[in-house]
Amino acid sequence: MSEHVLIERRGAVQVIRLNRPEKKNAITRAMYAAMAEALKAGDGDGGVRCHVLLGQPGAFSSGNDLADFLAVATGGEGGQEVYDFLLALAGATKPLVSGVDGIAVGIGTTIHMHCDLTFATPATVFSTPFVDLGLVPEAGSSLLSPAVMGHQRAFALLALGEGLPAHEARMAGLIHAVVDADALEASVFSSAEALAAKPPEALKIARDLLRGPRDQVVARIREEGEHFRTRLKSDEARAAFMAFMNRKTS
Repeated sequence: MSEHVLIERRGAVQVIRLNRPEKKNAITRAMYAAMAEALKAGDGDGGVRCHVLLGQPGAFSSGNDLADFLAVATGGEGGQEVYDFLLALAGATKPLVSGVDGIAVGIGTTIHMHCDLTFATPATVFSTPFVDLGLVPEAGSSLLSPAVMGHQRAFALLALGEGLPAHEARMAGLIHAVVDADALEASVFSSAEALAAKPPEALKIARDLLRGPRDQVVARIREEGEHFRTRLKSDEARAAFMAFMNRKTS
C-alpha cells in the first residue's frame, strides 16, 4: 500500500482518499497500485456496499506524477500499475461515488467517467491536457465522454484541452451535482450511505443495466493504453515532459 492513499471504512462504505497534498495529489505508480488493490478488495468484501473516491481540499488530483512518466519516456519500464487500476475501476462491481474540489487534471478528470455519482464544488475545473503532452486520452475516456456529452464537447475536453468548470460539467452530464465546498463530503457520504442501504442484489442488477456491458470499455482502455505507451517514448512526449519539468524548476 502507499502512504499517499488512505483507505478507511465508514460502515458499509469504503473510502479511498488521495493523500499527497504537497504534490496536489499527483498520482504515482505506487498510488495506482494501492487504489487498484483497494477496489478489488472492496468488491470482494461482502461488508462493502459502496466505494467513495476523494481527494484533498483544493485538489482532487493534478494527474499523473510526471517524474514517473518521464522515467518511462526516457527508457524505463513500468506502467502496469496504472493499467491494473483502470481495469479495477472499469470492472468495479459496486457503486462508485466521488467528490471533487479544485484541480482535476488528466486521470483526475477521467476517473469520474467511471463513477455513478460525482459531486464537485464551484471551484472545480476538469481538464485533460493529454495532447499538449504528446499523449492520447486514457481510462476509456475516448469512448465514454462522447457518449455522455457529444463529440464536440468531448473533443474540446480531450483533444483541444479546454477546461470544463464544474457547472458546465454538470450541464454536460459529466457530474451529478455542484455543491458548496463545506457540503462536499456530507453530500458524497449521504449518497454513498443511501446506496449502501439498498438491497444489494437489486442495486447491482440496476447498475449493470445502466452501465451496460464492460467489454467495449475494457477494449478501449487496452487500445488507448497501447497508444499511450508508444506515445510516452515518442520525441513529442519527451520534449513536452522536459519542457514542463524545466518550467517547474525555473
